[in-house]
This record gives sequence, C-alpha cells and structure tokens, in this order.
Amino acid sequence: MKKKLLAILLSSAMAVSLAACSSSGNSGADAPAPAGGGSETTQTAAAETPEATDAAADSGSAEEAAPSEYELTDLYITVDGTLTANVDSGQDAFIAQWEAAVSEKLGHPIKLHINQPEHSGYKDNVSQLLTTGEPGDGQYPDALIMSATMFKQYQNTGILWNMADAYANAEFQSRVTLPLINENMKTAAGELYGFAPTYGNGCVTYVKQSWLDAANLKIEDIKTFDDYYAMLKAFTKDGQTGVIAAGFAKLDEAPYINYMPEFWQGAYPAIYQKDGTWVDGFQEQATIDALTRLAQGYADGVIDKDTEEASTKTAREKWFSNDQTTSEGVFTYWAGTWLRTLTDNLDKNEVDSALGDDRLVQLPPIKEIKDTWGGYINREAPVWVITDDGDGDNGREQAIFDALLETMLDGDKVQTLWTYGAEDVHWSTKAEEFVTNPDDPEKKKEYSYADGEFHLKQAPNDPNSVWKKNHLDPVLVIAPLTNGFVDHDPLIEEGNKFFTENCVDAPQSPSSEKLTEIEAKLVVDKTTLMNEVVAGKKTAEDAVAEYQEKWGDTVAEILEELNSQQ
Repeated sequence: MKKKLLAILLSSAMAVSLAACSSSGNSGADAPAPAGGGSETTQTAAAETPEATDAAADSGSAEEAAPSEYELTDLYITVDGTLTANVDSGQDAFIAQWEAAVSEKLGHPIKLHINQPEHSGYKDNVSQLLTTGEPGDGQYPDALIMSATMFKQYQNTGILWNMADAYANAEFQSRVTLPLINENMKTAAGELYGFAPTYGNGCVTYVKQSWLDAANLKIEDIKTFDDYYAMLKAFTKDGQTGVIAAGFAKLDEAPYINYMPEFWQGAYPAIYQKDGTWVDGFQEQATIDALTRLAQGYADGVIDKDTEEASTKTAREKWFSNDQTTSEGVFTYWAGTWLRTLTDNLDKNEVDSALGDDRLVQLPPIKEIKDTWGGYINREAPVWVITDDGDGDNGREQAIFDALLETMLDGDKVQTLWTYGAEDVHWSTKAEEFVTNPDDPEKKKEYSYADGEFHLKQAPNDPNSVWKKNHLDPVLVIAPLTNGFVDHDPLIEEGNKFFTENCVDAPQSPSSEKLTEIEAKLVVDKTTLMNEVVAGKKTAEDAVAEYQEKWGDTVAEILEELNSQQ
C-alpha cells in the first residue's frame, strides 16, 4: 500500500531533480540547514491516492490502541548535515556516549545506527530509503529529519507516526519554554506527526567590511533597495560581483525568498496565507516586480552568473574563497552560528586578516522589507519524524520516541551530546590548554581553561579551529539545558541577537491533498519560468501569464480546498 504511494513520491522527486539539473533549472541544492542552519534540497511530492488514504486511516486507528511493551535494541536514524558530528568529526564517540547514556536511562542497551547521506541529495535519498526498505531491515529509518516543506508532503501519507500522546506525556514538557513551535504543527484533529526540538532560524544579509571600505560606504547608510543596489554596483568591477546566492529563489523549500530577500521584498512565490485567506503568491504583482528586479540585476551584472546553478556549498565557498578577485561582496545566509562560521572560513583563507572578527557586518532589513514582511523571515522549524510500521500497535514507535526524542531534551547528558557533541572530543570540563594556528604568528590563538570550566575543544577534523556545536543550537532549542553548559562566543551571540531583533515568522506552509500531488511539477515550471525571466528570455508578465494559463484552474481548486478548511 505505502510502497505504491512512495513509488509515486520517488518518481516526483526524480522529476524535479532532473529539471533542476537542466540549463534552466537550479542544480545541486543542499539539504535542511541546521536548526541554526538551512533547509535546501530538491523537492519531493506524494500523490494522494486511495492507498494513501487507507494508510493514513491505518495510522490513525493504530493510535487508538494502547502501546504494547516493546524493548528497542537497535535504533536506525537518517540525518542530514545538521548533525555536525559526522564520520570525519567524532561521530563514533558521539554514538558510543549516546548509547551509554541512553542505555543507562532506559535500563537496557540500545545500539544507534546513523545513516547520513550526502547533504545535497538528502530528499531523494530519503525517498529511496522509504520506497525500497521495510521497518527492521537495517536500512529503513526508524526516525529521520525532515524540513518543514518535506514534512508537509509526507504528513498525510500514513508513513509517519502520530506522536501527539507521546509528546503530551513527555517528561521534557515541564521544561519547554517555546510550546507553540510544536503545538502549531498539530492537525485540526490534534494529530502530531513531527517534533521540532528548536525553532526555525533564518537568513540575514552579510557584507564584507573591506569591500564597504574600498567603496567608501557605511552599512548604516544602506537603508533602501536603491541604496542596496547602488552598493552592489559599487562592488561589481574587475571580475568581482555584488552578490551571489544558491539560486534566485528556492522554490522547492519554504521560505523560498530567504537567499535574495532584498530583490523579493514583499513577494512570496508560493501558496501562503494572507490576511486569513490562502492565495497564490506566484500570481501576484509583487512576484512580477521581484522577477523584474532580478532580471535587471542579472543584466547589470551585479548578481553573480553562478547564482542560477549554485548549490549553497558552491556559493559559500566562492564567497569566502582565498581568491577574492572573482568573489562577491554580499551573501545572504543563516543567522547566529553562521556569523562565526563564515568569519572563520574567511580567516582560514586569509581574507581580510587585519579585520579579525570584524570582517563581516550584518545589514538590517531594508525599508521595503520592513514595510512588507516586517523583517527577515524566520522559517518553520525542521522536524524529527518517526515511521509507522502499520501493525496497529504503537509499542515500537513509543519506544523510538522514548529513546530518541524524550532523551534529546533531557536537559542534561543526552541533550548535551546533541547540542555540543561528545565529551572530551568536542567539549570538556577538564583543565586544558591548546593553541590554534601555532605556526602563524598573526592567526595564532591560545586557549586556557581551569578544571570544571565548560569549554569547546579543537575540532576533530581541523585542529586550527574550535568546535561550535553539534545538532541543536542552544539558543534556538525549545527546552534549554539545565546543567549550565553554555559556550559564550560573542560573535554567535551577536548574530543571534541581530536576527531575533530583525525577524518575523514565515507564513504557515499549506497542507493540501491536491497540492501535494502536483507540487513537484509546480516547482519545476516556476523555477524554469523564473530562470528564463532572469536570463532575459521573457518578461515577468509573460512568465506569470504562462503559469496562469497552465496552472490557474488547478491552483484555484487548491485554494478553494484550503480556504474551505478555515
């Protein structure tokens, strides 16, 4: 039953992937950024079929039965790059310490198996796993991470377990400080198919201070789009470019416009809720205006030509490359921790060394963004989901919840593992001294910690940098640590403070049977049309008219379905 549904899901994902690799598509996109970083992969979609309805019904009926006693011995999870402790960065130690801590809590041993596919193909890989595997076969995930958009597409398929009761009765509820993050994900019937341990985070616009200095500009003077565009023009000369991004928009992943917010301003090229009514933002005048601005920027050369096909990795690495002669001055990317990460990468590449931690400045939202959205957009949170084996008994699923999600927010030992990584590998409280970049007098930095002082250690894969975090961002988590372990990095604190003071929540993603069925095709067509407009092959008005002619009636049906549920 579910295999038929997932075969359709997989074929839809492949269709989008192929389109993304075409000359008019956006290729090589990355997967969900951490809770603290971005969710950016190729779109998948599930067709709504009688089998899907039956599967969902099976899942719902299973919830009515009390779970049996089930002793979990092996836990298989699939994660993306948001788990920083990968195989090259101390994952073995993380697994060993997780197994010891969780086994102690639950009173029996559990072996943790982590499948961490390539970041750029995460959604496709998940589709393949769910299509070809069976629960308990050693490949099929018991639990996995999904972006908000991906979650909406799987939510009604019957593949995911309704964890509403487990969540309501979780021990961590007594420490939750941000209850609405998960309460808002419940269906009208009160079902909960995903769990977000953090809020979503979002992107801010970073500008290189040295480029501002060279252009005799100050960040506080960049207040409007005209100011922003003039800055890009000033940066664009002699092989250098104003701005680069991983695509002109990420039409397969909410909040869609976060990588080029100044150009999109108040536009939102997807179905979203506006003043209490569901509308199609791609058909709005604001999107026509945004596409026209992007086309002008591309024609003027202030938008890097690599933007159309760049993955986030490509865009990042070109931006902080040690060859700044073909780089860019502006890059909009994830807030908070990434202010430190981007600064450190510039440091590694010996870019603007004299400026130290002042290499980058964050641009406050321009007037046009403030007047429309109100600020940078805080995305819907990525979630953990548990797969439902459909046997009518919740014992296995409850055991997975208890072992993985309940302990993830225990406030102490296990939450510390998910937040900072393995003790004495990624962090420590033992007296310690170490030096980064010992052979470079300009970059050399000495660290000294007393016994009992919590601190992060040198990164396992790079002794010249200090570890930052593992999976959970301690600033974004919905239930804080209770053991007092806090890493005080002034740059990260500055980045988080800037974002929280300048952000608004993203519109809620829609959940519609018809939309789920055709969304992959919508993404392909909208991305193609967008890229054609930016390349000057057609006007924004003609592109939207073409979209309306092909999809107008279908989208009208979807909007009617969504608005009838109000």
